[in-house]
Amino acid sequence: SSVSVSLSFLLTSTNMSGDSLAAGSFVAADYAVFALMLLVSAAVGVYHAWMDRGQASLGDFLMGGRRLTALPVSLSLTASFMSAITVLSNPAEVYLYGASIGFYGLSYVMAMVVTSEFFLPVFYRLAITSTYEYLELRFSRATRLLGTMLFIVQTVSTKSTHHKRGFGHREQNGKCDT
Repeated sequence: SSVSVSLSFLLTSTNMSGDSLAAGSFVAADYAVFALMLLVSAAVGVYHAWMDRGQASLGDFLMGGRRLTALPVSLSLTASFMSAITVLSNPAEVYLYGASIGFYGLSYVMAMVVTSEFFLPVFYRLAITSTYEYLELRFSRATRLLGTMLFIVQTVSTKSTHHKRGFGHREQNGKCDT
């Protein structure tokens, strides 16, 4: 079928000389780009560690001294919120299941608006960096630990559910439709 043809195309590619490359094989250019990416990332980290070596506290480090504008904060939140797997799998998800995934995007936007307008101003005024700190401040340390444990359980169960679902086929009535 067309799905198996397109999936087999994704799993193999050709290099400039026309030789077929199996999925997962790196050539010299791939290694060079990968090494350059790691070096640039490490250089950015070393530069900022050197420039900010006189930071006063952990809170100052985590909050950027409260000197950051909305753009770097929003980019950082987006990068930590969405994994690379999410970004890479969305086109395949739309191809296999249709554009209903757009409802997830809509719900994310609504959640971000509510969070930024209602919760973040409270966190900013209290000078806290996480919802767990707020739980401890508002209730108790036991509530903070319970919230942490519930988040861990939810994250592990969600990730395991996504990995069990697999990629490349959808079952309906016990039959694979691809």
